Order: sequence, then structure tokens, then C-alpha cells
Amino acid sequence: MSEADQTPTTTRRTLLCCGAAALAGGSALTLSGCDSSGGSSKGQSKAATTPVDLGDASAVPVGGGKVYADQRIVVTQPSAGQYKAFSARCTHAGCLVDQVKNNLIQCPCHGSRFNIADGTVADGPAPSPLPSYQVAVAGGKLTVTPS
Repeated sequence: MSEADQTPTTTRRTLLCCGAAALAGGSALTLSGCDSSGGSSKGQSKAATTPVDLGDASAVPVGGGKVYADQRIVVTQPSAGQYKAFSARCTHAGCLVDQVKNNLIQCPCHGSRFNIADGTVADGPAPSPLPSYQVAVAGGKLTVTPS
């Protein structure tokens, strides 16, 4: 055999396998936004325990809630005048919940759902309730104190 005959050739199977490996690597990078530890990511400071002003209480509908993504807080109003506040980080993989719908706080990453009244898990894979925070309403304004 000559040296030219021993040069490896790229087969369709090799291309497909390499493409699948590249896609899997890209998926891993995409999912890295979810922190499996549920804690703060490296380089981020721990959550503040000072009160956070969230604006008008009227922004939180009765029987629903509002996600304050920048503050990583979700506030709900299970019944008129009763406000609840929770961490907006899902206890499954640390993703941020993105909406409150049908009396449930919803995580877009893996389908976890939490009850608006107490943050308990309504549908997994989340292993535990959302941590609750103190919430106060004064002069029609919401103030939440992360614990």
C-alpha cells in the first residue's frame, strides 16, 4: 500500500457523529445558565437582606402574581389584600421563574410549578418550596425583605 492509500477518509458516519457531539456540547453550554446547586453563581454576591422597593402593589393581580426578574423576587396576591413574596429562583436547577398563571408560579426550564399561596411545589421536578420573603404594603407600595 502506498502512503496515499493509508490516508484516512471522512465518512458520512464520522460527520454525523462529530455533528452530534458538537450539538451536545452546545446544549451543555446553553443549559449552563441553570445553576444546579440552586445557589448563587460564582462571582455573584449573596442576596441582600435589606428591603427592596418594588413599586405599586396594584401591579400584582388578585389570584395571580408578578415576577420581578431583576430583583429575583416573585410577589403573589392569593386573595385581595393578601400579598406573598418568594425567591424567583426555582429550587430544582436555579432557573428564574417567568410567570404566574392559573394560580401557579411557573418555571420555564423543567416544568416546575409552585402554589401562589405558600410557594409549595405543585408539580415537580423541584424538590422543595420556593423560599418565602417578608412583604409589606404601605401607601400602596410593595416592599420585600429577602431573608
